[in-house]
Amino acid sequence: MAKSDHAEFIAFSRRIMRALSKRLGDADPEDLAEMIELSRTLDSAIGAAVRGQRAAGFSWAEIAAPLGITRQAAQQRWGKLADTTPAAAQDDVR
Repeated sequence: MAKSDHAEFIAFSRRIMRALSKRLGDADPEDLAEMIELSRTLDSAIGAAVRGQRAAGFSWAEIAAPLGITRQAAQQRWGKLADTTPAAAQDDVR
């Protein structure tokens, strides 16, 4: 599988998250709550990406394969959201 054009951006995001986790090791517990909110934002962004892929015509099997899960598992996790929400109405992911 060829690396996508997004590989560098994803690697950068990973580095930021690792650095943040180190900084929060001795930070105020309130800051940990902000990191949990980032987790929710990431979940929302994943849902938006799945909606986009479904709108682009990708099958559940095509979406699931690189994730190492079955098409049924992918559809169970994101199906209701992806199939009922138009891709244009993606969540605000800031």
